Amino acid sequence: MNNFFKVFFASLLALIVFSFISFFVMIIMMAAFSSMATNSDKKISANSVLMLDLNNPIAEQSKEDFNFGTNFSTTKTSGLYDVVRMIAHAKTDDRIKGIYIKAENNANGFATSRELREAISDFKSSKKFVIAYAPTITQKAYYIASAADKIYTHPEGGLDWRGLSTQVMFFKGTLDKLEVEPQIFFAGKYKSATEPFRVTKMTEPNRVQTAAWLNDLYDVMLQDIAKTTKIDTATLRSLADNFSIQTAEDALKHKMVHGLKYSDEIQTELRRLLGKKETDDLSLVSVEKYSKDKSYKKAPANADKKIALVYAEGQIMQTGDTKSMITSEEYIKQLRKVRLDDKIDAVVFRVNSPGGSALASDEIWREVELIKKKKPVVVSMGDVAASGGYYISCGANRIFADPNTITGSIGVFAMTGNAENFFKNKLGITFDTVKTSRYADFGNFTRAMNDTEKRYFQSFVDTIYHTFKSRVAQGRSKSIDMVDSLAQGRVWSGLDAKSIGLVDEVGSLKDAINYTAELLKTSKYELKEYPKEKSFLSQFASMFEDNDDLQTRWISKTFGAENAAIFKNIYSFRQMMHSPQALMPYTFDIR
Repeated sequence: MNNFFKVFFASLLALIVFSFISFFVMIIMMAAFSSMATNSDKKISANSVLMLDLNNPIAEQSKEDFNFGTNFSTTKTSGLYDVVRMIAHAKTDDRIKGIYIKAENNANGFATSRELREAISDFKSSKKFVIAYAPTITQKAYYIASAADKIYTHPEGGLDWRGLSTQVMFFKGTLDKLEVEPQIFFAGKYKSATEPFRVTKMTEPNRVQTAAWLNDLYDVMLQDIAKTTKIDTATLRSLADNFSIQTAEDALKHKMVHGLKYSDEIQTELRRLLGKKETDDLSLVSVEKYSKDKSYKKAPANADKKIALVYAEGQIMQTGDTKSMITSEEYIKQLRKVRLDDKIDAVVFRVNSPGGSALASDEIWREVELIKKKKPVVVSMGDVAASGGYYISCGANRIFADPNTITGSIGVFAMTGNAENFFKNKLGITFDTVKTSRYADFGNFTRAMNDTEKRYFQSFVDTIYHTFKSRVAQGRSKSIDMVDSLAQGRVWSGLDAKSIGLVDEVGSLKDAINYTAELLKTSKYELKEYPKEKSFLSQFASMFEDNDDLQTRWISKTFGAENAAIFKNIYSFRQMMHSPQALMPYTFDIR
């Protein structure tokens, strides 16, 4: 009988293992077949039009996600520099005759939008056409669409044109009602990240800095639009100030669009430009489809140098979801790999981050310093590279920022809270504590801090602020006093940051890479991109992990991108507790 059970359980175990392996192999095979099916659709036909859909947000780095649903398909989302390179490649691609911009909404920041706009303007030098259309065109979408040869909107649609605004949500009233007392410590009079929790409206320093950078972004947008539409900036500003564009007819009357058309008329227009008949099919090639032709990023056969392009996008944390955050734990590995690879001659560090943990920022700063001892590091700033995002950038040999980049915010804060009255008066809960030393329960959320603890916390924040300024002074070759006058948590536009020396050059990621190639005295180089894309097996394993990125996407899809930002702010409040932060004042929603 014992032998029977031994054989039975051994067989059962073998069956379970075999079933698991078979299931796993089946998934891999289905994913492979799906990939093959996707690749079979790779061919781009002659007389095609590259389609740029501005509704889709463009991240910094391209990603390919496996969808573990019934069809095990893959979803490709192209990164900004890949899209820029694709547009440049399309200039000389005989199969692509023009670009069609779907310009209803623009889910991207102003720096990203400007890089796309510049790529489109460069594409036009090929004499190929660029058409932009949407039933209604938003301001940010118009910023890119205005680079087109022709801009059309629906006869009953229109153009949103009323100037820029940004709004901040304040939670102090809610906390007062709940009888929760935030205990806040900060360094820098402009460091306004904690304002939503301690005041009910913007402080005057915050209003001043916000007005300054918002007007800088607006000025750049007006100047860029004026160049291509031939409508001077004074007229553009007046049209917004007077709310003159209320209907599609208004947009046409003031020459902000070239015509009012229905979608079928746009298709007729595209066929005419392609020399096709009304009955012929239109070949509109999405960016994702065009990306399957890898020749747009192919290195020269005789490349004599290698440049590492390291993307850093998201909030800075020590650990967390690497798909949506910059984690020092992961980036230290990436940067060390680049530093120790003797085949890599230089590094371009692309930063798009509002900052985060001061400690994590310092850890990444240290790795950048170590790389500089062996090879040059050039930083390219995206939509936002502020606070911790500036911290990890300030040591670079050269810093490039877009005119529309939000940067600076050199300051530190820390938060905790006292919810004693909330628990007692709202919930009827009280607490009693036994401790072995006076400060054993320091940081406890159920009591107020005493004066000694408050002095300690403020001193801690001040020390980190001094370290932050020291890093900037060292990297920017300035005195501490000079840095202090530029710091104080103040946010700057890329243009202003250049004028005060926080960045060296105003330019795009492409400009930063070209500069790095010049440093290496070469025009033929291979670009190695980091972090590397996750393998199928890694993505499969991540299904079983807590995925913050998946939660964020679900909230955004369910409640909308604007409302998702509110949830994100509340969630980040929990993460900020107790830990000193080099973080932007708040999430900017510019409309």
